[in-house]
Amino acid sequence: MQNENLVIKPKKIKGEDGYKVFSIRVKEEIVAQIDNISTRTGHSRNELIGTFLEYALEKCVVEGYTC
Repeated sequence: MQNENLVIKPKKIKGEDGYKVFSIRVKEEIVAQIDNISTRTGHSRNELIGTFLEYALEKCVVEGYTC
C-alpha cells in the first residue's frame, strides 16, 4: 500500500481571490426583481449582480470616453 500525504495549503487571505466585498444601497424594488430572477434561474443574487455589473461596464459610455 502506498503512503500518500494529505497536503493542506494555507488558506488565501481575504481579498486575494480576485474578489472584493463591499456594501451598496439598492432600492427595494430592484432587490425584488433580482430575487425574482434568482428564484427563476437558480443563480444566486451575488452571481446575478456580478453579471449585471459586467454587462453594464461593457456597454457603458461616458461622453468622450469608454468605461
